Amino acid sequence: MASQNIVNLVDTAMVGSLGTTALAAVGMSSFVNFMAVSFMMGMSSGVQAMCARWRGAGRSGEIAKPLNGGLLLAAMICIPATAVLILATPAIFSAISPDPAVRDAGTAYLRLRLFGMTAVGLNFSFRGYWNAINMSRLYMTTLISMHLAGIALNWILIFGHLGAPALGVEGAGLSNAISQWVGTAVYFSMAWHYGRSEGFLAGLPSRETMRAMFAISMPAGLQQLLFASGMLALFAILARVGTAEVAAGNVLINVMLVTILPSIGFGLAAATLVGQSLGAGDKAEAYEWGWRVARFAAIFVAVLTLPALVSPDLVLLPFLRDAATRDLAIWPLRIAALFAPLECVAAVLMNAHLGAGSSRTVLAVSVATQWGAFLPLAWLLGPVLGLGLIAIWSAQAAYRMLNLSLFAWSWRRRAWAGVNF
Repeated sequence: MASQNIVNLVDTAMVGSLGTTALAAVGMSSFVNFMAVSFMMGMSSGVQAMCARWRGAGRSGEIAKPLNGGLLLAAMICIPATAVLILATPAIFSAISPDPAVRDAGTAYLRLRLFGMTAVGLNFSFRGYWNAINMSRLYMTTLISMHLAGIALNWILIFGHLGAPALGVEGAGLSNAISQWVGTAVYFSMAWHYGRSEGFLAGLPSRETMRAMFAISMPAGLQQLLFASGMLALFAILARVGTAEVAAGNVLINVMLVTILPSIGFGLAAATLVGQSLGAGDKAEAYEWGWRVARFAAIFVAVLTLPALVSPDLVLLPFLRDAATRDLAIWPLRIAALFAPLECVAAVLMNAHLGAGSSRTVLAVSVATQWGAFLPLAWLLGPVLGLGLIAIWSAQAAYRMLNLSLFAWSWRRRAWAGVNF
């Protein structure tokens, strides 16, 4: 997951050299794209929960069958959705950005990036499978190959190197789509090599299994969709404050992915360990895994955030060349870094719930805290009261702590241990 952050930071630095408008456009486009693929991110939770529990139960020879079902669902959802979203892109940008230059650049970038949407859906299903069977190193290897391809293509297509045309933000969108399909090709090759003995491409799961997987995946998919929609709503709020705030917000989120993505990585590990323990019938061990992973992850993230706490201006300098925009982001970055270890614990416990199949709890907590508390408060503090980026990021820190409190309370109640599938 940390490798994902490397390519995000490289993308941000390369696009940042094109100016504040390009950075704001790509930032907003990235979250529209995140919203577009977010449902499939949640759907992968069903693949992981099912495969992990079957592995814990010792169902050798059929552990890959939920992956087959996940790949079919991904294709059925993503192919038509891609066509619809490409046509709707101009209308989407008209709704979220008042800046014509940002709208034009963002529309061009997003339309090209959406051609990789189906690949993203397939890739998340593979992610669930590899993590569930304790072979996350294959996921890591594929991600690194994707990222290297994406960085190289960015350098070629954004700036026009090696005889290619200089496409600017459009080059960034195209390189992202191509790199996703590179990853899909590698995943299929690896699954054919490692997964044939477990049923890869050897038929779909039973109807009962598909129904159970869908019942787990739907709330998780909706949670991811609503979370991504909330992030897009946050950018729309920032756009009403100013284009510099959008650019600064984009960089803040990408910089903090240094901690957020490893947190998700630890969360995926917790989901697998919880699912395997429940499959083996050991509920006490499943409960302990949630806390063990959370403690380790919090220490790891606390170390990662030290540079942002001590020298935020140096951390921001490669991404925000404009001094005024950089000044806007310094204290919000410090606030985010200070609360990052606790946010990490929340991410681990959220994914632990998903590993147990308790996706309805995840949906309820996430929607209530983000849409019921944070976004209305961000609107009040930003566009209405004009308190700026620091106030909005302080509200975000408070929302994350509320999230943590609710997930910790739910994990201690252990109602998730009674979810059967």
